Amino acid sequence: MQRGGFRAALFHWRKPLFYLECLVSGKGVNGPVGPRDGSMSEAAARYHYGNISQVLEALVAADGTAGHPYPSGARIGFGREASVMLPDLADAAHYLCMLHGRHPGVVDYAATRSADNSARNWLIQAADGFARERAYLAQVTVAVGPAPSTAGQSDCETVVSQQRHALDMLAQSDRRGCAMGAAVALVLDWHAVRHVLDIAAIRVGLEPHRSDLPDRAATLQVAEAIGGDDAIDRAIQFGARQLLNQHRGLWDLLQARARIRAVSPDRHA
Repeated sequence: MQRGGFRAALFHWRKPLFYLECLVSGKGVNGPVGPRDGSMSEAAARYHYGNISQVLEALVAADGTAGHPYPSGARIGFGREASVMLPDLADAAHYLCMLHGRHPGVVDYAATRSADNSARNWLIQAADGFARERAYLAQVTVAVGPAPSTAGQSDCETVVSQQRHALDMLAQSDRRGCAMGAAVALVLDWHAVRHVLDIAAIRVGLEPHRSDLPDRAATLQVAEAIGGDDAIDRAIQFGARQLLNQHRGLWDLLQARARIRAVSPDRHA
């Protein structure tokens, strides 16, 4: 990927951030939310109808981390057998830490916004579990070393900081169901994110620990419990889609950075 393509990738993901801020704040925008290539909006349209738990499951499968070629291609291996090299894993850990490594996070904010008693126990478990995930993320990030120097470093950090800000706004939305949609999508998608972190941990000699996040069945069950009303279901879908949108944008960015390092290894050693 040439530098021009890299800059296009950065611009590609700044626009959805602007749309998200306008929609969450209630100002509105003219135009669609999400990537201009239509991948996210088409998936959202395909799974707009049905039980909310089925909708969320389909959205995560289509638009989540597991469906992105960069993280889903990661395999455990060393040297030439490794599908993702250690600098790429360090890059992923570093930027994931920027996005989700601070407290309070998406789940913590959602816990303060939700008034649904049916979600209380799930939120407690999710918040406690994600606190341990943040500690694990920090441990892996330190162990794999600093993010590799790559062209456009400051622009990348600016974009991910904007993503973090957008997620904070999303998780603090007063629109009932929006914050919970983001929290549910994060927990569902984190299982695939964790796969990449575990590979990074194994590569540097750390033993991955068991995740204490709510499992898929419990997470989908709580989404179904708080949904059922059309307006709430739409808000849950919106929060989930935007969370997945930001994750997909991050993986696009990391993939672009890896390609830059691959074509100019002498500049990014």
